[in-house]
Amino acid sequence: MEFLQLKYFQAVARHEHITKAAKELNVSQPSLSNSINRLEKRLGVPLFERQGRHVKLNAFGKTYLNRVERAFLELEEGEREITDMAGLEHGTVSISVTLPYVLPMMLKEFLTQHPYVRIIQRQLGSISEMQSELENADIDFCISTTQMNGPDIEWLTLAEEELCLTVPKGHPFASRESISLIEAANEPFISLSSRSNFREITDGFCRKAGFEPRIAFELEEVSSIQTLVEMGLGITFTLPLSLGNRASSPGTVQLKISDPICRRTFGIAWNRKHYLSQAAVRFREFVINFFGKM
Repeated sequence: MEFLQLKYFQAVARHEHITKAAKELNVSQPSLSNSINRLEKRLGVPLFERQGRHVKLNAFGKTYLNRVERAFLELEEGEREITDMAGLEHGTVSISVTLPYVLPMMLKEFLTQHPYVRIIQRQLGSISEMQSELENADIDFCISTTQMNGPDIEWLTLAEEELCLTVPKGHPFASRESISLIEAANEPFISLSSRSNFREITDGFCRKAGFEPRIAFELEEVSSIQTLVEMGLGITFTLPLSLGNRASSPGTVQLKISDPICRRTFGIAWNRKHYLSQAAVRFREFVINFFGKM
């Protein structure tokens, strides 16, 4: 069985269209069709239901595709392992992080220590997407405020922290040390996108307090949210330990939320069956120490 045959089969299964698969692979349609036919002849069963150039995996094809993709994953893991033999300095670490305020500070410190390690951050919205990426070994780690569970998923709790309410310096709440969240029901909130995990969490706390938050601004950049609060355009939820220097900003005040208790647990998750490079192992050690110092 040829390696290219399996690549061709995988591409056709993904596109369910001979022409599109041939274009991606940069081969002629007849060559692609002949390769699939030879593979089916070798296996002794058809892998697709055919309707012109449109094809669809049958039961045999679905079962075989699962095995082929697992085989390719093992080959990719082997390539990573071989690359890693060259050492730590030029490794790559892929991550997804649901902590909106902590990432820049954390990465700056890590990359100061390991300037040649490449960090790839995946912008994933929901926890289910992140868990799927971990299970498929598409990312090395997820640092999250929601615990992940699964037969191959390892989870390590890093820290616990209570969210606070950040208000402008001149806000009527600014002279107080704590607040019941229901008191902010009519305030304009400046929040992350509704697709973000952090937004799901904060909206949930508002509903627990008995109201739906009035979102005045919905932004993608965390630094922009803090800037708008400093300008007096609204209030926002923050995680104090993760704010870094901005926690002492003269333009804002952080208030403890007395009711409900808005506590989040931080943790790091990884796939125990996924090979972790030296750079990834060092990154995990760094993250554990980083949160231990906070």
